[in-house]
Amino acid sequence: MPTSFTVVPVEVQGEERGPAERDGQRPEEEEDAERDRGSGDGIARETSPFIKSADMDRGNMYEGKNMALFEEEMDSNPMVSSLLNKLANYTNLTQGVVEHEADEDSKRKEVKVPRMGTFIGVYLPCLQNILGVILFLRLTWIVGTAGVLESFIIVFMCCACTMLTAISMSAIATNGVVPAGGSYYMISRSLGPEFGGAVGLCFYLGTTFAGAMYVLGTIEILLTYISPSAAIFKAEEVGEETEAMLNNMRVYGTCIIILMAIVVFVGVKYVNKLALVFLACVILSIIAIYAGVIKTAFDPPNFPICLLGNRTLSKHSFDVCAKFTESNNETKTTTLWRLFCDSSLLNATCDDYFSLNNVTEIQGIPGIMSGVLTDNLWSTYTEKGSIVEKKDQPSVVGSEEIKMGGLPYVFTDIMTSFTMLVGIYFPSVTGIMAGSNRSGDLKDAQKSIPTGTILAISTTSFIYLSCIVLFGACIEGVILRDKFGEAVNGNLVVGTLAWPSPWVIVIGSFFSTCGAGLQSLTGAPRLLQAIARDGIVPFIQVFGHGKANGEPTWALLLTAGICEIGILIASLDSVAPILSMFFLMCYMFVNLACAVQTLLRTPNWRPRFKYYHCAEKEWGDGIRGLSLNAARYALLRVEDGPPHTKNWRPQLLVLLNLNSEQLVKHPRLLSFTSQLKAGKGLTIVGSVLQGIYLDKWTETQKAEENVKALMGVEKTKGFCQVVVSPNFRDGISYLIQSAGLGGMKHNTVLMAWPQSWKQTENRFSWKNFVDTVRETTAAQQALLVAKNIDLFPTNQERFTEGNIDVWWIVHDGGMLMLLPFLLRQHKVWRKCKMRIFTVAQMDDNSIQMKKDLQMFLYHLRLNAEVEVVEMFENDISAFTYEKTLMMEQRSQMLKQMQLSKNEREREAQLIHDRNTASHSAPAVKASVAAAVPEKVQMTWTKEKFVAEKHKNKDSNVSGFKDIFNMKPNRSNVRRMHTAVKLNGVVLNKSQHAQLVLLNMPGPPKNRKGDENYMEFLEVLTEGLDRVLLVRGSGREVITIYS
Repeated sequence: MPTSFTVVPVEVQGEERGPAERDGQRPEEEEDAERDRGSGDGIARETSPFIKSADMDRGNMYEGKNMALFEEEMDSNPMVSSLLNKLANYTNLTQGVVEHEADEDSKRKEVKVPRMGTFIGVYLPCLQNILGVILFLRLTWIVGTAGVLESFIIVFMCCACTMLTAISMSAIATNGVVPAGGSYYMISRSLGPEFGGAVGLCFYLGTTFAGAMYVLGTIEILLTYISPSAAIFKAEEVGEETEAMLNNMRVYGTCIIILMAIVVFVGVKYVNKLALVFLACVILSIIAIYAGVIKTAFDPPNFPICLLGNRTLSKHSFDVCAKFTESNNETKTTTLWRLFCDSSLLNATCDDYFSLNNVTEIQGIPGIMSGVLTDNLWSTYTEKGSIVEKKDQPSVVGSEEIKMGGLPYVFTDIMTSFTMLVGIYFPSVTGIMAGSNRSGDLKDAQKSIPTGTILAISTTSFIYLSCIVLFGACIEGVILRDKFGEAVNGNLVVGTLAWPSPWVIVIGSFFSTCGAGLQSLTGAPRLLQAIARDGIVPFIQVFGHGKANGEPTWALLLTAGICEIGILIASLDSVAPILSMFFLMCYMFVNLACAVQTLLRTPNWRPRFKYYHCAEKEWGDGIRGLSLNAARYALLRVEDGPPHTKNWRPQLLVLLNLNSEQLVKHPRLLSFTSQLKAGKGLTIVGSVLQGIYLDKWTETQKAEENVKALMGVEKTKGFCQVVVSPNFRDGISYLIQSAGLGGMKHNTVLMAWPQSWKQTENRFSWKNFVDTVRETTAAQQALLVAKNIDLFPTNQERFTEGNIDVWWIVHDGGMLMLLPFLLRQHKVWRKCKMRIFTVAQMDDNSIQMKKDLQMFLYHLRLNAEVEVVEMFENDISAFTYEKTLMMEQRSQMLKQMQLSKNEREREAQLIHDRNTASHSAPAVKASVAAAVPEKVQMTWTKEKFVAEKHKNKDSNVSGFKDIFNMKPNRSNVRRMHTAVKLNGVVLNKSQHAQLVLLNMPGPPKNRKGDENYMEFLEVLTEGLDRVLLVRGSGREVITIYS
């Protein structure tokens, strides 16, 4: 399927015209055919990105043969039926490439068809990324240190943070189609390049340091719990164990980073294939924990703890938890004795605390029914190097003369506090963007990302919160505070609880941390490559290059280097807070993006996920002194040019008519403006007074006061501009051209339909109207014409039911789709349902058209009923023929009457000139005579006047006879046929709708047919109460992208 197409102009398809059309071609139309083909009135217009190439078969040009009313503009505004399939199949649109920078590389291969659903594509990846190293290595220690209550607060606070972020991210993700690019793409396109680049770098650094954290966790599991003998550096003296461990982490970490980088460089596809294996390890480990908790209820595991007084002892250096043993009636000292005393004799000098306190042994895991939960409710924050002590255990404090560093106590390795634990724990709830990062591989990203992410966060939050309570209810507090399991023979603390064996947790956590590290090293370079290719930060653009297949080689090297910085820190507890800061900043910007879009109410902000805010409140501002400077700064910053499609909103110029007392004739036009704008964006209310400004300045001031007063009553926020012009037509032109300031200019004109255009005393109203239509087209501005404006609702009315019907005949930028959405934001129209009708021709598949239109609306995030109306070509009825004949007769009669009136005015002017000349000086007479054309005679006699009068009368009579003998122009018959048929179809479906929006055909290229154009529009909308005729500017104003 081609990505775009071009509709061939009508004028170049003479050989395909029907007989009626060929015969109806007038000389004036042939002259106008030489004009620019941009629009129906010969004015070049900005074209749509949907209709730019020549891939379409020229034979399809005449798809709308019975849509003659629209055919002059089909080169710029094609029939909807001809492009619906391309609109629905968004992957083939050039809009996602050119306008949204989704594919800047023209050689990029087509993305394969998305196939993953919510469970595989979002839920499981998020689950894998959220559950991991902190759960297995630090959660028990956090529970023991902060207590069950404060740990619950920490976990709940962090989970709430990610849940709120996920809600904001869901709103952003469902605000349009997200092709490939994932979270970075969504955030950067929502916030703009400046914020987008900053967020992208925070996200990248967070993901990179996450890789370092996972690698450190892997080494900690390996050297502490799997194979302590594999350590390269050994502690030669007491107190050097920590330094030796850090050096081992650095050496092993560097080796593993290099190994992982090679794996990612060579076979990234294998990393993705092993993801489910790593996830299975995590799930099995969690199941083992829950199984172990259940087992403790009736058969707690045997993990005794040795206490000296209330101090916990490390079992690395002794086996028997006693000072001495009885054997053959002989008392022998134990290894523990020799650790605290200077000899093995019973009379040896021992540590004062050792001598004063007894050695006791208690169960490390008393079980869920033991009531240990009450002891673990409260926090126990300590300084670095403190001994882990059991609460409520009898203890006698000695002189402490001997240095405790060499004694077999369990010491704390860092100072602990609430904020410190928050920083260490927070990385365990990150990973919520794993699903959105796969947006390009999902069947339905708008549905899968919110559902999968929120379900994953809910699942993991339940796991974390339940584990906190279960750990506190099953495990002794001193074991919980023993970070490395020294009191239980060097076992992983959470492993002691697991069933059937601690090794299930140890092996499972080892593989899960390895997999998470590989995933980070796989994802982070691609994120950096995307940022570099966007060109936001110039000095990192080199990292946008990679291998021939697109793999980010240079970005992988930088990522590995940054990971090495985290490895050199060597402490998981020190790296985790760094990671927390980067992710917190990233999440802050995600929420900011959602908040800004919500507050600005941009028309493109239409997320399918609706639960991203609770209430809206508008607050006044008190810093009025800065308003002028802020306005000037903002105006200078606004681009002087068309905005991006995502930022487009109707900036209105409302044209009001005033009566002789300078009061607004149609106040409902301002009511409708308020309902359409809701106080957002630019609104300029303009009006024209006929005359000279020096004579009309008082009326001008009065008119401005009246308009501003009405704007206040109707709550229309905007500016008023009254122009004085010698004629009404030029004044409207001045407003269209010059209203606004800098980049803050209108892009849409709103006006009322001239109800009295048929009245002879108001013969210029329809000419002014048609010229206004042409001027808005020339200025590339949209036009809204409200017919029967006095029947439109006030701001106080509320429609409790009904429909807003959109009749989408031709595509001219999508404004018809956008306007009902904006109206339904207002209380007046909120309960109205949106219905969209489009017309199928003879060769169209109406069933497929309906499916395509439903898909297109789904991607636009618009909720509307869809109906395709079949309107086949048939014979022109006698009613249509007669109506066209009456229209042309009336038009010809008006021309004859106008001609007669012009001649009478010319005669009166000649008499006035003669009288003026007779009373002037001879020299003046001579000069006047010289200036008058030769055919004008200054001696106008009564006989000549009577003869001329009878001559004109005779010519008029013959002209009127010709009127009743004329035959209608076939082109006009075809246009009237379209208007009558469309009107019948619309009346059948939408006669009782609260509002009908309809494509407004363009005026004819032949300006002599302007009055016929008014008649066509009158017939098209006959019988409808409230009609809004919509004429787009030709540029896209609504997009499926976020």
